[in-house]
Amino acid sequence: MAQMLKDAKTAKLAKSETKGLHVSETKKLTKSPTRAKKDKAKYQVKDAENALLLKLKNGDVVIEMYPEDAPNHVKRIKELVRQGFYNGLKFHRVIDGFMAQTGCPYGTGTSGSGKKLKAEFNRRPHLRGTVSMARAMDPDSADSQFFICFAEAPWLNGQYTVWGEVTSGMEYVDMIKRGSGANGMVSQPDEIISMSVIADL
Repeated sequence: MAQMLKDAKTAKLAKSETKGLHVSETKKLTKSPTRAKKDKAKYQVKDAENALLLKLKNGDVVIEMYPEDAPNHVKRIKELVRQGFYNGLKFHRVIDGFMAQTGCPYGTGTSGSGKKLKAEFNRRPHLRGTVSMARAMDPDSADSQFFICFAEAPWLNGQYTVWGEVTSGMEYVDMIKRGSGANGMVSQPDEIISMSVIADL
């Protein structure tokens, strides 16, 4: 009985020590270095610091980023991901044969994180799996909203900042619930379960 009480106290102390820590920090407490290394290696990315794991209801999507082409966008996306900003956000605008858009905290396409980014238009084309920033009419109005192309969209080239590409799990992006009408707004949209920088896993 005394041993059981002692074990219960120990468990309680261990739990209180982790209280208030960020999710990424608590994950690190429960993983051995070997396990963490295996988790990163299984995604087979070129640069784990510049790759994201996007968890959707149907499976995992890996996005490799282009810091050489859109350094400020990649930096900001990683900041938001590490803050947990994207977790639970909706794919509010999804047009079949075109793209799936997310990143609005209200799920309406009307807002962002509150920090506008100067455009970093580049030579990367909009192809199937391209990840690019959404924006308003002003070229320097991109914030946190981005879209993933279902198919090639050459009319967007040079007009929107391409910052990454889906390198695995595009079949799960294809399963995101579509919207209706020309604007593609979705009723009861699918959500991002979580987004993580692969280096942090």
